[in-house]
Amino acid sequence: MGRSRPFWRLNPAERKLWDAYPSGAWVDLRESERDDPAHGASWGRERVVRAQVIAALLLGMREGRPGEVPGIRLAGARIVGDLNLSDAVFTSKLHLLNCYIPGAVSLNDARTRGVRFRGCDIHRFKAGRAVIDGLFDLDGSTIRAGVRLDNTHVTGQFRLSRATIGTPEGASRGSESYLTDARAPYTPEEMEARGFTRSHTALWAGGLTVDGGAFLRGMRSTGTLRLIGARFNSGIYLQRSVIATGGAYAVHADHLQATTGEFSDGFTAEGTVRLRGARFSGVLSFDRAKLTAPERVLHLSHMQVDELILTPASIEGEINLGYSRIGVLLDRPDCYPGNVHLNETTYESLRGPARLSDRLAWLRRDPDGYRPQPYEQLASYCRRIGHESEARRVLLAKQRSRRRTLRLPGTIWGWLLDVMVGYGYRPWLAGVWAGLLLALGTAVFSAHHPSQIGLDERRSFNPLLYTLDLLVPVSLFDQRGAWEPVGWTQWLAGGLIAAGWILATALIAGGTRVLRPSGPS
Repeated sequence: MGRSRPFWRLNPAERKLWDAYPSGAWVDLRESERDDPAHGASWGRERVVRAQVIAALLLGMREGRPGEVPGIRLAGARIVGDLNLSDAVFTSKLHLLNCYIPGAVSLNDARTRGVRFRGCDIHRFKAGRAVIDGLFDLDGSTIRAGVRLDNTHVTGQFRLSRATIGTPEGASRGSESYLTDARAPYTPEEMEARGFTRSHTALWAGGLTVDGGAFLRGMRSTGTLRLIGARFNSGIYLQRSVIATGGAYAVHADHLQATTGEFSDGFTAEGTVRLRGARFSGVLSFDRAKLTAPERVLHLSHMQVDELILTPASIEGEINLGYSRIGVLLDRPDCYPGNVHLNETTYESLRGPARLSDRLAWLRRDPDGYRPQPYEQLASYCRRIGHESEARRVLLAKQRSRRRTLRLPGTIWGWLLDVMVGYGYRPWLAGVWAGLLLALGTAVFSAHHPSQIGLDERRSFNPLLYTLDLLVPVSLFDQRGAWEPVGWTQWLAGGLIAAGWILATALIAGGTRVLRPSGPS
């Protein structure tokens, strides 16, 4: 073998790979039967390739041929040992297809042109802080103990479509070179924060940056997708993916940034989807998704998004949209099966089949109770699209909700304002009450004339004008001072005077409320 081959013995499969490397030709060890890498443990020695042989080739042990591009293209191999390329810099192609890798693959802190592991069965994959200048591809692969990509930068596409990702068992290490600092050992909480214990996390990718599209369509995961602070400059696509965590976070992606987020078209999450503080310059879609969680199913607070499509096929749990800034919100009334947090949520447009009564029921589902801003936001939107009458209905509903938070005197006065003039948003009610009282007084005083005061003057009694004089706080027709009710009609007269003052006060209070600018109540 001489100096060009540092290994004293290469088996037939390794020899093929060694000879093919300078030209980057495919070495296909697959057979017609049992080529699924799930059965890789039973593959014979004729398909065994040591991981250290692959690493040696990529790290320059064999040079390429002039005019050809060196690389490893290997299919159907059982790769023995850990493939450790941590801290390495290599430019050769690494493309594995249908390979069985019972050890770990580590590209921590590495720099490479592109990496492809298609349809492989891998125990664990780590590429924390790596720079992959090109395509990163794990399409169709099974990674049994999870994937770690924290602060990794992928300049091309990121592919995990049809992949299956499990979770690590017990503690893990962020790097093969990591040793505990005897003077400052980590506490259990610090170890959890740094990802050394990840029993519930399948994809640990905080700070991941992907310049091309991130395609995770049809992926299966039994643990959390942790994407805190990740950036997807060309969008992230999870259509038909299934994440079953047994009640933990399905997606934990605070402060994620993306042009588009497609959690749609059959996307299934059994656990909370948390996107607190996320930024989407385009669409965030949950159209035809299946979402369920024991408590909060969607945590979308403090988020900014141009368009939020919230039309899942099924949903169960609480939704938090508090403090979010939404351009267009497309939803349906049945998309909110539980509580919904809406305080300080703003939106430019509402789309969907919801009627105003549905929107008012939507506002009342806040578990924190009455908040003025959601009502004012909805009323402002109604005014902006020219629905002034609906805006008044919203503001009336706001006052009625506020009334439930007041003490007894405020509750009674609020109830009177509501009955008399609808808090000023239904001033015609005052006319209705005045008309009813005027008719009542006219009928009673027509049958039971009051007695005249000052018999030396001849005056004619008019029951309509007399009743009107009682209702108006200031006498207009000089009837109240000329006639005095007798018997039980004295109580009616007193009631009419009191009702007149209440109606006048309610009209003034309601008019003041309508005319002043909207603000917190």
